[in-house]
Amino acid sequence: MSTSANDLKQLRARIDALDEKILSLINERAGIAVDVAEAKRTQGETGSFYRPEREAAVLRHVIEKNKGPLNDNDVAHLFRALMSACLSAEAPLTVGFLGPKGTYSHAAALKHFGYAINIKPLSSIDDVFREVEAGSANFGVVPIENSTEGVISNTLDNFIESTLKVCGEVSLRIHHHLLTKSDSLHSISRVYSHQQSLAQCRRWLAANLPHVEQINVSSNAEAARRAAEDSKAAAIAGEQAGELYELASLVSNIEDDPNNTTRFLVIGKIDTSATGQDKTSIMVSSQNEAGALYKLLAPLARHRVSMSKIESRPSHSGLWEYVFFLDLDGHVSEPAITEVLEEIGQQAVMLKLLGSYPKSVLDL
Repeated sequence: MSTSANDLKQLRARIDALDEKILSLINERAGIAVDVAEAKRTQGETGSFYRPEREAAVLRHVIEKNKGPLNDNDVAHLFRALMSACLSAEAPLTVGFLGPKGTYSHAAALKHFGYAINIKPLSSIDDVFREVEAGSANFGVVPIENSTEGVISNTLDNFIESTLKVCGEVSLRIHHHLLTKSDSLHSISRVYSHQQSLAQCRRWLAANLPHVEQINVSSNAEAARRAAEDSKAAAIAGEQAGELYELASLVSNIEDDPNNTTRFLVIGKIDTSATGQDKTSIMVSSQNEAGALYKLLAPLARHRVSMSKIESRPSHSGLWEYVFFLDLDGHVSEPAITEVLEEIGQQAVMLKLLGSYPKSVLDL
């Protein structure tokens, strides 16, 4: 046996020994997680033991300590999977999302919660809100905005009436693929996809499939299902949908913007403690008079609070009356945010705190 072969044998033996240690440590961690759950039950806690601030803190800590060769994204995914498995040992989570399986909402739910969850695909964003409100799901994952096409108005409208809180956020880089059973662009007669995905690929479609019929369907996963049954069709969807419906990716990454990203919100019934890197989302309405919005926003400048987003939606309570959705940097427990909300509340007709929650740990 050569020296190099001996070296390889020794390296593999070291890997095997490390794997055994890693397995032992993982099970030790899971055992402690079960003990933590039992201690919480003894103290009277019931329901889900998921704490968004704790998971965000763990991920930021391991990323800070990471010295490679694994990159931060890979380390975060590994520890997310580990935390998901340990939490499942305590009490499995049920997470609702806009289905069916294979949608980007499904991918966002798995990115945020890991694979050790009970998934609950639902037919609409409205249904996600309803299932979490009814307690049939512990949490829901809903899209809130896309970097190319803007805000998801249906999600904002649900917050007007809902009592649910924003518990977290997750950003998902969106890569669209042309999925089909065909082996050529020339044989494709129709393309199925969600209207948002069609819009995000409009330039590519115009350049490469200018005369092909574009058919809007309820989700990208539904598009993949239809393409799997139609030899002359293609779907615009993600890799997960392609794997689920056994479709090949004829062309990859056809989105017009290579940085195309969708932000999702995690909704639930819990309040989330501060982590030091948080957002606060609020909903506010004002008198329909000159300078009203300026008066609402003035406290942000006085207290040096950064506003990362503002959107308006019809209030549904009167013609040309609007509510504004704001994302602020900081947590409601911080004095500056508390003072800002108090002053906005003095000017507003209505002020609703949607939640304070950890910022997305990784945006990739």
